[in-house]
Amino acid sequence: MARDTGTEALTHLAEDRVDHRFKGLPPDAVGLTVAELAGQRRNLFTDGFTTPVLALSAERLAHNLALMETYAARHGLAFAPHGKTSMAPQLFHRQIEHGAWGITLAVPHQVWVARAFGIERIFLANELVDPAALRRIADDLAADPDFRFVCYVDSVRGVELMDAALCGAARPVDVVVELAAGEGARTGVRTEAECAAVADAVAATATLRLVGVAGYEGEVPRADHERVTAYLRRLTALAAGLDKDGRFAGAEEIVVSAGGSAWFDAVAEVFAELPALSLPVLRLLRSGAYVSHDDGHYRRLTPFARVPGEGALEPAFRLWAQVVSRPSPEQAFANAGKRDAAHDLDLPEAQVVRRDGTERPASGVSVTGLSDQHAWLRTEAEADLEVGDWVGFGLSHPCTSFDKWQLIPVAEADGTVVDYIRTFF
Repeated sequence: MARDTGTEALTHLAEDRVDHRFKGLPPDAVGLTVAELAGQRRNLFTDGFTTPVLALSAERLAHNLALMETYAARHGLAFAPHGKTSMAPQLFHRQIEHGAWGITLAVPHQVWVARAFGIERIFLANELVDPAALRRIADDLAADPDFRFVCYVDSVRGVELMDAALCGAARPVDVVVELAAGEGARTGVRTEAECAAVADAVAATATLRLVGVAGYEGEVPRADHERVTAYLRRLTALAAGLDKDGRFAGAEEIVVSAGGSAWFDAVAEVFAELPALSLPVLRLLRSGAYVSHDDGHYRRLTPFARVPGEGALEPAFRLWAQVVSRPSPEQAFANAGKRDAAHDLDLPEAQVVRRDGTERPASGVSVTGLSDQHAWLRTEAEADLEVGDWVGFGLSHPCTSFDKWQLIPVAEADGTVVDYIRTFF
């Protein structure tokens, strides 16, 4: 049932009509359905797209999906990529087609989006204490026996609030104890003794079922390989200790989960050391930024750079903007700014310039700042840049790239647009 619902919902996306909601699309496409526009296979550069326009590389997207599928399989990991990166149901389904166990999310709204598109397994990497949201989860679990939902608990108080909200629920909600990545880290229980107290609180309810442990190694203070692996070994030791004490009674498998996009090689390394437990273990990796990768933050930190034999992710985003002002030989302005480009970690990177159908490197061009709708460009002596030129920018941090665009063209290397990705933020 849910699978059909997901298929129908994706079909409805394709039936949506192009209008003022969507940036960068050709003005003469207004009124077409998204499917009709995709069927025209327009060219990003010559068929009416307006700047700024964000595009995903069809080839690089496919490469990244396939690479993480083989990585997870090679290391014996289940995979629930963090969907908050894209909030794009089409990509959720492509990730599942490439072997993902399910999708990781962070807040209730994201869960409702995923459920609307037929996602059957959801890992909520957050404690959920909102009564209305919990009742909605309980209703979904009661209505759909195939729906699997797991979320964090990180306090006795949180357990009490969840239990009160779920009173009378037909199915218990599966929870994992979140172990904090250290003092000063984000959420999570700080000590193993406190973890045991939270586990005891869960065991005292009829509405929750403890099924494992989880954490986020990206929050380890002053993260390096030694500190990250030390934290992950605390996490696996916590799983083993809780299992030894019989705290997973009633579970069908034990979930051990971690994995951001910077240290998933360390997750694979430490999870491989996990000893046999009393139940099958779901070693669940949650890295999500891989789907588009980036030209900044994750390019520098990717585990594939540390272990080249594993392959390499490829940055799949490119933001195209047009030079609209050239006030001096040292300065130019393009018509894309904070509303269009990720900028929370790194500024965009000027990569290529297009003029009269010819593309060349953006030599001597760099971004020095962003206004709301302008990129400030420094131009060195070798820069060949004129008003009207298109500039292609690489972006940092996919988590704040997807959220600025509701409908993103997927373009092949020659500019042919073959699909459009809808986002829900």
